[in-house]
Amino acid sequence: MKLLAITSCPNGIAHTYMAAENLQKAADELGVDIKVETQGSIGVENEFSEQDIAEADGIIIAADKTVEKDRFSGKKLLVVGVQEGIRQPKQLINKVISGDVPVYKGHSDRQSQTNTQKKKDKENPIYRHLMNGVSYMIPFIVVGGLLIAISLSLGGQQTPEGIQIPEGSFWKTIESIGSASFTFMVPILAGFIAFSIADRPGLAPGIIGGYIAANGSFYNSEAGAGFLGGIIAGFLAGYVALWIKKLKVPKAVQPIMPIIIIPVFSALIVGLAFVFFIGGPVAQVFESLTSWLAGMQGTSSILLALILGAMISFDMGGPVNKVAFLFGSAMIGEGNYEIMGPIAAAIAIPPIGLGLATFLFKQKFQKTEIETGKASFTMGLFGITEGAIPFAAQDPLRVIPSIMVGSMAGSVIAMLGNVGDRVAHGGPIVGVLGAVDNVIMFFVAIIVGAIVTALMIKLIKKDVTDQPAPVGSEEDVHAEDAAEQLAMDNQTPAETADTEEPETESLDEINKLTDITSPELIDIDLQGNTQDEVMDELIGKLDANGLLTSAQELKQKIVEREQESTTGIGMNIAIPHGKSKAVKRPSVVFGMKPDGVDWNSMDGTAAKLIFLIAVPEQAEGNAHLKILQMLSRKLMDENYREQLLQVQTKEEAYKLLQQVQ
Repeated sequence: MKLLAITSCPNGIAHTYMAAENLQKAADELGVDIKVETQGSIGVENEFSEQDIAEADGIIIAADKTVEKDRFSGKKLLVVGVQEGIRQPKQLINKVISGDVPVYKGHSDRQSQTNTQKKKDKENPIYRHLMNGVSYMIPFIVVGGLLIAISLSLGGQQTPEGIQIPEGSFWKTIESIGSASFTFMVPILAGFIAFSIADRPGLAPGIIGGYIAANGSFYNSEAGAGFLGGIIAGFLAGYVALWIKKLKVPKAVQPIMPIIIIPVFSALIVGLAFVFFIGGPVAQVFESLTSWLAGMQGTSSILLALILGAMISFDMGGPVNKVAFLFGSAMIGEGNYEIMGPIAAAIAIPPIGLGLATFLFKQKFQKTEIETGKASFTMGLFGITEGAIPFAAQDPLRVIPSIMVGSMAGSVIAMLGNVGDRVAHGGPIVGVLGAVDNVIMFFVAIIVGAIVTALMIKLIKKDVTDQPAPVGSEEDVHAEDAAEQLAMDNQTPAETADTEEPETESLDEINKLTDITSPELIDIDLQGNTQDEVMDELIGKLDANGLLTSAQELKQKIVEREQESTTGIGMNIAIPHGKSKAVKRPSVVFGMKPDGVDWNSMDGTAAKLIFLIAVPEQAEGNAHLKILQMLSRKLMDENYREQLLQVQTKEEAYKLLQQVQ
């Protein structure tokens, strides 16, 4: 039995996510497979694929706002309010299981097909599948890169063969753990690309194909196909699995299709394709590259530096990179250190340059990329080129040329500066450890190359905030939903013109609840006995801490919001909130009323845990809304609520609130 559920409420802050959480928990207890799509304040999350809908035995919509139903035509559909999703999740699931649910007829097939086609026209499926793989790959790159960097820094020793960590040492163990993480990088990338295309049946073939792509021994190559080969393997595995899924088979075979037939045959097809068709030509290309480089030693040193810099950065640790690196390592054995010098500089430039770009040109990157940039910069310091891969995978046509130009520039400077590297490793770490000749020019080469990379990014990469969204697109819907949040009335441009830039910018820094609260904004013993008195106490906290220009103006907005519908969400929780020009920056006040206060809660319980949210009227973005969603989900944990009710000091309460992130 496989069910789908959608949860949504008018404000998209609390009830949406509480209903989703309760439906998921109830399904787990009943042993039912369920996928829950939330249509909250920042748009649709965990969106159903066409495959999900096709395989579903029934759909539950727990929503207090309009939800498009045409895609569920021909399916058993139960539509209820969001409160029923919160309070009666098991009953809803059992009702669908029992079959006592009508089949949704929907609109005409033509209309349904038109809606589906419009949705497809807005999507770039190749990009979506690729990003799914990249998102799962990034943690493996970060973990592996940082562990190797730490082990090299603290346990590395210079030897004729390069920086080595003594066998049997503690730091060798740390390096081995980091190396293990790196070995999963390409298989995970390929696996989750395939998963995005074909769902779970594509996961195993994708991972197997990615492993084969990264391991050249399968097709007699010293270097595997790297992350580029992993991308090929992922898409190949995904579409092969999807093709097999669509084959018509006898009913007796259908139950074993997703667990045996599809994974086995998909893995065989992808694996054999790499071993016999894709891998062989790749190996020949790399052998030819090695021979070509060896024949260039007598030609122009600048041309050689340009080629080596481009190869090192082209696939960031992949086969092309490895050919150049192995060539430089071989030259060390012959006593020629000035080939490895430019390579050592080029190795560090992509991750450092991209990290620098995320610091200097934030408008070019998503927030997650800016965070990744910090890890990338650190990995570059230790000569780990793979730190650049997440950026290249997301925007290869702009990022790869940028890092190639930067690495080529740095490589040429190192060659002209007679930089020599006596160990087979790169990055500033080898200069610090004394393995580099002409170390000043070595650092100059890296710095210039990183700056060139960052400037190239600024020049050719589009601003993420400047990309226009089509009318009616998800971005428009998100903006409209966000505008409705916190009881914000319809505003004219003039009303939102009086903005203060620092306040607006501060929203981008919200990553957890404690970013917008403090011990001074906590009161564990509220004295008020009515809703109005408690509001005054909580707003007074904001006013006393200099966060308001007018306490009365904020209260008016909060009262207006309460008049629309209660913010007493039940389970002894209330989340009053409002947007007002009187608020200087987003803030949360937390108050406790052990005896409870009547908040007209939907389940009739008195409010004991009260979170008052205050946001500037001109606030842009939806970071604060994400905090509210996480808060609502966290408060669904009964143990967490009990812990909050038992705190004795502000500091204890603040420590618990740090968990909301």
